[in-house]
Amino acid sequence: MNTISQEHDYSYQDSNLGHHHAYLIKPLMGMINETLSLSQNQEKPRILDIGCGNGSFTNFIAQQGYEVVGVEESKSGIKFANENFHDCKFIQGSIYNLPYKKLDHKFDIVISLEVIEHLFYPKELVRTVKKIIKPNGRLIITTPYHGYLKNLMLAITGKMDKHFTALWDGGHIKFFSVKTLTTLLESENYTDINFKFAGRYPYLWKTMLCSSRLSESE
Repeated sequence: MNTISQEHDYSYQDSNLGHHHAYLIKPLMGMINETLSLSQNQEKPRILDIGCGNGSFTNFIAQQGYEVVGVEESKSGIKFANENFHDCKFIQGSIYNLPYKKLDHKFDIVISLEVIEHLFYPKELVRTVKKIIKPNGRLIITTPYHGYLKNLMLAITGKMDKHFTALWDGGHIKFFSVKTLTTLLESENYTDINFKFAGRYPYLWKTMLCSSRLSESE
């Protein structure tokens, strides 16, 4: 795994927001604000962004008044983040081996945006969060939406090959539905699982946002 990562670093070309951020901003900030409005924590809320890319969205969240730390494996992503966004802390590290000592204390919310679909071992993401989230904190994951109607439309319109990104190095290798993402989270004792959807039309959504809480018995 480490050899592959070193030889094929996911490359970022600039520090701009990605195209998917345009339709993620409103529902994601809604989830974050809803979570923190229920919290009794009077300190500045701490958010960890796992797989933060070039740091552009991490910075956007920080501008809303949160303390945000971003973790990213890509050397070019961390370079752009550190050079352009000084209101956040950025750490280079792998989801499979987070630099826990550098992360200091635990977080109110952990987010991971459009990352889990790129992972060979997606369960490691939700396991890792257990070590860095506060009691009653929330994990928010976003990933492309897959459902029967959407997949049927992709097949009918001949867009399945493009959608599966087979020719995109570093592209999507896992494809989640509401059912499979729920099953993944429940297998690691996450509860209170809620979904929102973003982009395009109902049941043809581009992305789903999933908020969950780690069981108190963990």
